[in-house]
This record gives sequence, C-alpha cells and structure tokens, in this order.
Amino acid sequence: MAASALRFYEDQGLIRSVRQQGGRRHFPRSTLRRVAFVRAAQAVGLTLEEIKVVLAALPEERTPTRDDWARLSSDWKPLIEARIASLTRLRDALSSCIGCGCLSLDTCALYNPDDGARRKGAGPRYLLGDSPSEVVEAAKEVAPCH
Repeated sequence: MAASALRFYEDQGLIRSVRQQGGRRHFPRSTLRRVAFVRAAQAVGLTLEEIKVVLAALPEERTPTRDDWARLSSDWKPLIEARIASLTRLRDALSSCIGCGCLSLDTCALYNPDDGARRKGAGPRYLLGDSPSEVVEAAKEVAPCH
C-alpha cells in the first residue's frame, strides 16, 4: 500500500501512527488490521465517513476480533444486496436499450417517451428502481398523450 494512502487514512482519523525519532511513522499490528478493514469496507461501497463511524465502535488499542468483524460486516449485507439489485437493473436495461437500436437517451421511445423520466425527479431514474411503465404513467398524468 502506498505511504500516501496511509497518510491520508491517518489524516481522516481512520488509523493512528506513532512517530519515531526523525518523524518516521510506525504503525502497530492493530493498524494493519484496520487498514485491511478499511479496504474491505471501501470494496463494499462504504464511504470513508461511514467507515470512520464503524471503526469508532472498535477498541483503539487492539486488533479487531473475529466477533468484531462478524458484527460489523453483518450490517453490510443489505448494502451488498442493494448493489447487486442495482447492477442487475443496469445489466437488464442496457441490453434492452441497445436492443432497440435507437441508441438515444433523448429520444428513445421505449425508455424515455416524452422525457417522462425527468418527471420522477433528478438522477438515473431507472437505475434507482423506477420502471419505464411508472415513468410513462407519470408522464400521462402531467401531460396526456394525443
């Protein structure tokens, strides 16, 4: 791991080091476990702020135990399931959209009729779970089709 990453984690309050003579940082073994924990949490999709909150629940001066890990990582399962569901929607929407041949997000009659998605709010509406039929219905309520 790059020294700059360790310094960044330390600046963010995720890990601590002990300064030796000459200013060189020394990281105890428990910090190595915390770095591994941070990397695993980032892979799951947690933000550094969320990771900081989780690490605050652990004792500072000892390596996290198997029980600590089981307790903390169990909270990640819903996040992983939500990410899988989002990626599945993305996969399914990509194959459908490209299959229509228009390749246009602005004029796609199937996925963006009359730009109905914007009526549901900002952001990637279909990736957030809105279905094209819900967006079409919302568009009809605002401006009926002729």
